[in-house]
Amino acid sequence: MTRRKRSLSGEERKLWAHVARGVRPMKGRVLPLDPVSPDAPAKEPKPEPVLRPAPLPLATPKPSLLPLAPLERKTMIGLRRGTRSVDARIDLHGMRQSEAHEALLRFLYRAQGQGHGLVLVITGKGGTGRIGGLYEERGILRRLVPHWLGLPELRALVIGFEEAAAHHGGSGALYVRLRRRRGAE
Repeated sequence: MTRRKRSLSGEERKLWAHVARGVRPMKGRVLPLDPVSPDAPAKEPKPEPVLRPAPLPLATPKPSLLPLAPLERKTMIGLRRGTRSVDARIDLHGMRQSEAHEALLRFLYRAQGQGHGLVLVITGKGGTGRIGGLYEERGILRRLVPHWLGLPELRALVIGFEEAAAHHGGSGALYVRLRRRRGAE
């Protein structure tokens, strides 16, 4: 969502003109051809359209995809005890959202192609967010990866996922169960 631009008041325009008077172009840079006059009249904002709430559906729509299943109890016990190991792992923490999403897609497709059935995705627990700041909530990847695993582009690969055992990262990691590749024995 983008913010609506507001025009400057007369006092703000005077202040800006005062500040801008002392500004000189950087060496090697050219000035714009048509500078905007600080005394130009402000445009009148358009009135906001009246928004009406969307009509409520008569019946609750059925979800198009079934929810992802948790891992089998036997598998989880083996992972927690250390008698079952993961086939592959990826560490996403420290990556930006877009980088992490691309890396996760590549990793899951490659893991399925190599015949892996259970992988570990490490998201990290997230830093301590600044209270009242822009990043108040902790661990954006920790919250987004489960959402990504449920998206249609990955539903063909993922059977289910569950939070990892403490020795694999606990709440900062997920066990992900992959579907077998079609045509594989």
